[in-house]
Amino acid sequence: MPYDPAPASPAPQVRSWPVDDLPGLEPDPFLDELLRDEPITRIKLPYGSGHAWLVTRYEDVRFVTSDPRFSREEVVGRSVTSMVPQAVASETAGLQYIDPPHHTRLRRVVARAFTGRSMQRLRPLAERTAHQMLDGMEQAGPPGDLMEHLHTPFPIAVVCYFLGADEDDWRSWAGNSEALLSKAPKGNERNRAAREVTQHRVRDLLRRRRDEPRDDLAGVLAEAAAAGEITDDEALSLAMAIYVSGGHAVRNNSGSMMYALLTHPEQLGRLRRDPGLLPRAVEELYRYVPHRNGVGIPRIATEDVEIGGQLIRKGEVVYNAYVAANRDPAVFPDPDALDFSRDGAGHLAFGHGPHFCLAALMARMEAEVIIKAVLDRFPGIRLAVPAEEVEFQREGLIRGPRSLPVTW
Repeated sequence: MPYDPAPASPAPQVRSWPVDDLPGLEPDPFLDELLRDEPITRIKLPYGSGHAWLVTRYEDVRFVTSDPRFSREEVVGRSVTSMVPQAVASETAGLQYIDPPHHTRLRRVVARAFTGRSMQRLRPLAERTAHQMLDGMEQAGPPGDLMEHLHTPFPIAVVCYFLGADEDDWRSWAGNSEALLSKAPKGNERNRAAREVTQHRVRDLLRRRRDEPRDDLAGVLAEAAAAGEITDDEALSLAMAIYVSGGHAVRNNSGSMMYALLTHPEQLGRLRRDPGLLPRAVEELYRYVPHRNGVGIPRIATEDVEIGGQLIRKGEVVYNAYVAANRDPAVFPDPDALDFSRDGAGHLAFGHGPHFCLAALMARMEAEVIIKAVLDRFPGIRLAVPAEEVEFQREGLIRGPRSLPVTW
């Protein structure tokens, strides 16, 4: 249990956290230090005002993310210490900044599209697309950039298929995802133009689904809007959120997973010898890969709550460090090792509680398809440059390789 029976400790000093770019898949040393020495502390991030509590231990993160006394909705309209000048996610609609029961209503609608059956239907199309993309890399000959040929276009194509775009139409959607999720302010010209173009496409697709119902995300949302379960604005916001995060997050996470495989030859060899290990390997890769810089969306305590001996006062801001929780040595022995034999607790890469990522099924499927396609097509694949020379994203919210040069 996260509660400590001892009296609450005095509040620690506020620590400044600049959230610098880190090389490769190196864990954030600031989070490592806190997890070891001060797992519940106070921080100040580069933007916003005031300070926030930061929770790093696995059980404490699970507690905060599932306890209704910590609200995301209370963040709206409030200036809090933050990694970015403005909130990345929409604060006016969608799932990110609302609490039950409003959140439950919207989530129930979206969940109709994220089912095991829908993933089974989507997987053959995803597999075909991955191999078509690898055709281009193979034809060009080694060395090739996996980020260019596969990890960047593939998740955009899959999320477009899931949304309801035609199979050959995904290319016209590409190019906007990166601009929609960055540290750039929302007023940034590239960001604004990309959002307007994408919103127009999504709105048009939702409109068409009212006349041409299909079993895809746009069809589910259009049907719910027509039935009065959600508004048209909510349908648009939900579709946009899934499109943006589905393309950007999978691109970076899957690229980091492939980099981890190519820099851990013993685990890669195990996977080559035993392809049935793939689902388990994907779960361990999600735990191991530090999928983001810093922290995500905060919560506000709606009453006094004690966690691990620290008293969080009503109105105070709380952040959860999922990447730290995934390396908690009390839960994951030898946490810095990539080990496909690992048993025990599940990772928190997709969050926990009411805001657990709805797209987890799709993200897992995409990771499996990508890894299997690469290993099937290129049994001898390896990095074309030393591991330390692989360039990673800079000043992004989600970590991942900028390029991934390989040979075979």
